Amino acid sequence: MNNLDRYDLNILAELQRDARISNQELAERIGLSPSPCSRRVKQLEDDGYILRQVALLDRKKLGLSLTAFVNIGMDRHTPERFEHFESVISQCPEVLECSLVTGMDADYQLKVVVPDMDHYQKFLLGQLTRIEGVTSVKSSFVLNQVISSTQLPLQHLRS
Repeated sequence: MNNLDRYDLNILAELQRDARISNQELAERIGLSPSPCSRRVKQLEDDGYILRQVALLDRKKLGLSLTAFVNIGMDRHTPERFEHFESVISQCPEVLECSLVTGMDADYQLKVVVPDMDHYQKFLLGQLTRIEGVTSVKSSFVLNQVISSTQLPLQHLRS
């Protein structure tokens, strides 16, 4: 983190807003010429600051109108049990996020996106509850998404 200067931070901020921006436009926005800007982007990729570039899709236009946060309780807290759960759950395309958590009556919290409640029920009963070691499933459904962002805060890195 110590080797990121204001140009690097500005590059990261701009690419988080729009990764399709041309190198020419990016260079103009951050105040560099195109060649050094391109080299910096490549270095940020090589150093692992930029993991990949993706397209953000409109889930509602794609018919994915139900989002659930699902808390999962496990029967045993062993590395083998967690590894098994994580390997199975990583194969479920409905699961956008899976986090091992603490401070609640759950071991994992999932973010699940499906078309509707019928699809959620099929996912819940057909896949989730069938994973070995799952002892409890508590679902909460999103009524309205107030904030949705993929941009990480970078202010703490600015001197």
